[in-house]
Amino acid sequence: MKICVLPLIVLLFCVQSREQTISIKIDNSNTQTAYLASLSGEKVTPSDTIKSNGEGVFQFALSGGKYQTGFYRLSFDKNKWIDFVNTGEDVTITTDVNNILDSLKVITSESNRLYYSFIKLNKQYKTKIELLQLVLARYPKDDDYNTVTRTKLIQLQNEYLNFVDITSQKNPGSFIARYIKSAQLPIIDADLPPEKQLAYFKAHALDKVDFNNDDLINSDLLSNKSIEYLTYYRNPQLPKELLEKEFMIAVDTILNKAKVNQIAYKHVVEYLLDGFKKFGFDVIINYIIENYVIKDDICIDEKLETALQRRMDQAKYLKTENTVPNIISQDLSGKQVELNKIKADQMLLIFYATWCPHCQSLLPQINELYKNQKGKKTEIFAVSIDTSKTDWQKFVRTNGMNWINVSDLKGWNGSAVRDYFIYATPTMFLVDKDKKIISKPINIEELKSFFEK
Repeated sequence: MKICVLPLIVLLFCVQSREQTISIKIDNSNTQTAYLASLSGEKVTPSDTIKSNGEGVFQFALSGGKYQTGFYRLSFDKNKWIDFVNTGEDVTITTDVNNILDSLKVITSESNRLYYSFIKLNKQYKTKIELLQLVLARYPKDDDYNTVTRTKLIQLQNEYLNFVDITSQKNPGSFIARYIKSAQLPIIDADLPPEKQLAYFKAHALDKVDFNNDDLINSDLLSNKSIEYLTYYRNPQLPKELLEKEFMIAVDTILNKAKVNQIAYKHVVEYLLDGFKKFGFDVIINYIIENYVIKDDICIDEKLETALQRRMDQAKYLKTENTVPNIISQDLSGKQVELNKIKADQMLLIFYATWCPHCQSLLPQINELYKNQKGKKTEIFAVSIDTSKTDWQKFVRTNGMNWINVSDLKGWNGSAVRDYFIYATPTMFLVDKDKKIISKPINIEELKSFFEK
């Protein structure tokens, strides 16, 4: 038995410790150094520096313990890269630096062959289908050409599904098979009227996405599918307030589907928060934080959490009906003013800065409402987060803001700013006579209703 077992152990050790070789040849590139990184959505995590052999070949090994199954990126030159799938196979890819995707050839690695075949097929399919659907929508239905176009559209759909459902699924449990199955574009019936197609996409575009698969987080799948789904709700003609409401409907659909897997759920939440943060959709960020991050106690990425911590704390600790913290600060004359000693039926707390463009336009409008209200039932307590007393005084006097004005002139480090978790200006809280939050208005239209009451 001992004689038989030893060779078996040696064999198993060799199989487990084998490193796969990655070889990527880039023609017509002078770069000698490339950078390897893992991908997770739009998050690119550097892992290694790779040197060329002097002939445009970057060859390196991946050990099973350090590198996980999923997508990796080799970056070179300026803003150029090649993505490849790591599934334990040897990978050999060649391409030309001047036309990376179209000239790319996968010499070894079935996973990468399927991946790049899918990428090219997706691009071609989407372009052709959109053109054919445009013809079908506008061409007379009783014309022969309409029939020819419909037949061609169905043919393309069948070819696409043949690749997704058959060609790519010879090893259905593999990473790439599951990726392609989830990443496929939604297919609509050729006879579905154009005016019903958008509703179909909204209802079914995420049907094939396997949110319950942890490995797919190590790819661009969930981020791509999230942004693809959001485009169905994007309407440039809508004002920002209505567009935000549309996006919130999409967010609910995406996140409720992602909840089947806590890892995928956290991944998608972070992606949406980061994306809406970049585009300045603060209302949607607050919506996600209040309805998902706080409600489900999601521990988000440390860097993202740092940027959003005040926002999350404000949503958590300064909810409607909560009592606001007391503010003790100085007015323009240097006199100490205490919020809790001010009596008013209701009070609007405003945190602003003189250098904030939105504040510069909003506060004069609020001042008009304040001056024209009947009975002065609403007092205003305005906290400047400026550090220059001269700028603060000039702004108050220029705009005739004869309400309660205070500032400790410590900017973002002021005590009131910390106590209220202020992360942006202007930020407003409407409170009742007991200093309990009635609402957190975000625009002049919301304020009008309170002053008119």
